[in-house]
Amino acid sequence: MSFRLEGLVAATHTPFNPQGDLNLKVIEKQANHLVATGVRAAFVGGTTGESASLSLLERKALAKRWAEVVKGSQLGLVVHVGANCLADSRELAAQAEQLSAVAISAVAPSYFKPATLEALVACCAEIASAAPETPYYHYDIPSMTGITLSMPDFLERAGEKVKNLAGIKFSNPDLMAYQFCLRAAGGKYDMPFGCDEYILGALALGCVGGVGSTYNLSAPVSNRLIAAFKKGDLQTARDEQFRVARLVRLLGSYGYMAAAKATMGFLGMDVGAPRLPQTDLTTEEKAALRQGLESMGFFEWGGN
Repeated sequence: MSFRLEGLVAATHTPFNPQGDLNLKVIEKQANHLVATGVRAAFVGGTTGESASLSLLERKALAKRWAEVVKGSQLGLVVHVGANCLADSRELAAQAEQLSAVAISAVAPSYFKPATLEALVACCAEIASAAPETPYYHYDIPSMTGITLSMPDFLERAGEKVKNLAGIKFSNPDLMAYQFCLRAAGGKYDMPFGCDEYILGALALGCVGGVGSTYNLSAPVSNRLIAAFKKGDLQTARDEQFRVARLVRLLGSYGYMAAAKATMGFLGMDVGAPRLPQTDLTTEEKAALRQGLESMGFFEWGGN
């Protein structure tokens, strides 16, 4: 299957109300913000979307609302369908195809982990077969799953068994492996890069798109980075990349998820606090975070 996720794809936050329930009415505002800041597609229900903390019914309601909001717009919809239970993944994949998602993606089960490439390919084949007409991306994020199987070897073995395999959402800092993946099967597979803080390195190797959380907050920065790289203006591209790196470091110093969601609120989109086991920032921490963002000029160069 030849398919490409080009440009920026925002890994979206799942909005919650103060009681901790889904707050689906915020999604239209999120989508409008993404379009206004040059994002090409929304990646729904992934790591940033706290999918591991959502019930199956909540994940289906989330995907359905996003599909309603983006219908007829220029914003594509990618649905993350990975789960520890493959039956849940299949149900989510089938729904995503019914909703006309442009693609689906799935992390491997990570409580009982696939110990071999054969087991990983079998998991992917089972999930992907529930949405046979929709491009499927394996989601490699070893920092969260603890799965460190070789992705170049995965592509060599998965092509025949996962008929709608489009590529890998590569949230992995291993740029050596990334090069081999880009060249697998003569460059057949799409490899959207998932480490926002050094996408410039991936662009230099042949990347054409990125899926990341900072694109909710600061897509203009990364769009300027990509434009500068394409023009050969490496100094500007490096400067924009460093802005992203500073942002990621600041958010991480407070606890990335809670800080990113708080920053969404600063930008006018109240997506609520993260769900336990992740915790929210205190009032004092939010004030300090805002001061840190202001000090680095974020509200001038970042999110608007």
